Amino acid sequence: MLVILAFGIIACTPQADVEPPRTPTLAGVLQLYQTPSPSPIPLTATPIPTRTPAPTPTPHLYTVKAGDTLGSIALEFGFDMGDLVNANPDISPYAMSIGQEIVIPEKDAETVVTAVELLPIPYADPNCYTTLSGGMWCFVLVQNDTENFIEGISFAVQVYDGTGVLVADESAYPLLDRVAVGESMPAVVYFDSAPAEWQAYAELLTAFEGSANDGNYLPVNLTSVLTQIAWDGKSAQVSGQVLVDGEAEQVWVLATAFDAADQVVGVRRWESAAGGQSFEITIASLGPEIARVSLSAEAKR
Repeated sequence: MLVILAFGIIACTPQADVEPPRTPTLAGVLQLYQTPSPSPIPLTATPIPTRTPAPTPTPHLYTVKAGDTLGSIALEFGFDMGDLVNANPDISPYAMSIGQEIVIPEKDAETVVTAVELLPIPYADPNCYTTLSGGMWCFVLVQNDTENFIEGISFAVQVYDGTGVLVADESAYPLLDRVAVGESMPAVVYFDSAPAEWQAYAELLTAFEGSANDGNYLPVNLTSVLTQIAWDGKSAQVSGQVLVDGEAEQVWVLATAFDAADQVVGVRRWESAAGGQSFEITIASLGPEIARVSLSAEAKR
């Protein structure tokens, strides 16, 4: 049930934002500045476990509908969500599109194991914040220092209490399918409860090299970007224009808020069914004051 609750918070709805459940505090005069391009954040590479995606030989396809999450689909078909992740290593559960097809493995079929080489990408330790409802958001910042896109990223995030006992173990995913060259992006996971004292750890599960020539993606740019940070630093508003080279069926803009120490303090995703339009995102901090907001965009056919 923890897995279902975790991924049920972000559903596939057009024209919707994705944000941790914290009401922004907007008060006083906003600080305006032109948003700079995000700069790479030096992260330490962490040893990677060898995991093997395991699709089955006779799968069938399921078309994602409005309101679907990977957790709800797993529940509908009676699978553990890990089975669906293994069968769909190139799909981010937090960034599924309406109409997208995912593989549903056959329960009784013999598993076919295919070795997939993982990329040794650098990532930071989880940065976590508790919520007023007693839950906890954790962010694992990934840096793409390769020469190609990185896709299919997932982490196992484990939370231990003050006595060293494991109390929660969930998977974290980025809110976009791909991380562009030179960019950083957080993988996100929500725990519905958190101990009074805790320590969180992350382990890379999947990360694959993408291609700049992938025909499923279209070139996309953001222009006229303006960021307004509230006087108390607890929220920010970001607006601009999305320019897509071609006809896109799905467009995402991801806003990531950082504090003065370059720690992720909040994320929110704007999405639309078409490109070439204005966007506006309000993002709230789950912790320290927001110092800057970084934007990433993705457009799919």
